[in-house]
Amino acid sequence: MFYKNAPTGYKKLLDGIFQKACVYGEKMLLSEFQLEKGRILPRHAHPQEQIGRLISGKIRLHIENQAQVLEPGDCWCIPANIEHGADILEDSVAIEVFSPVREDYLPE
Repeated sequence: MFYKNAPTGYKKLLDGIFQKACVYGEKMLLSEFQLEKGRILPRHAHPQEQIGRLISGKIRLHIENQAQVLEPGDCWCIPANIEHGADILEDSVAIEVFSPVREDYLPE
């Protein structure tokens, strides 16, 4: 499967938080997120392991009882079933990989 970058295909997850499945296989999913300044991604947990990289902007990522301000190039790993959330400090773009695939993030 190939992915050609396009400005379309984003799903609104929450106000100011948009997700697009870029490419996926049987066991992994690569998604892009567009995040608007001032928005909050509420704390949540899911059975997928998640790794990510901030492409642009600035966020404060909360993983369990730790928080870190992240800037472009910074990366993270969130184990399965661990509570996490984020404060969006600037308009931001992030890329994340989920394993296994998050079915709710697949294109319709």
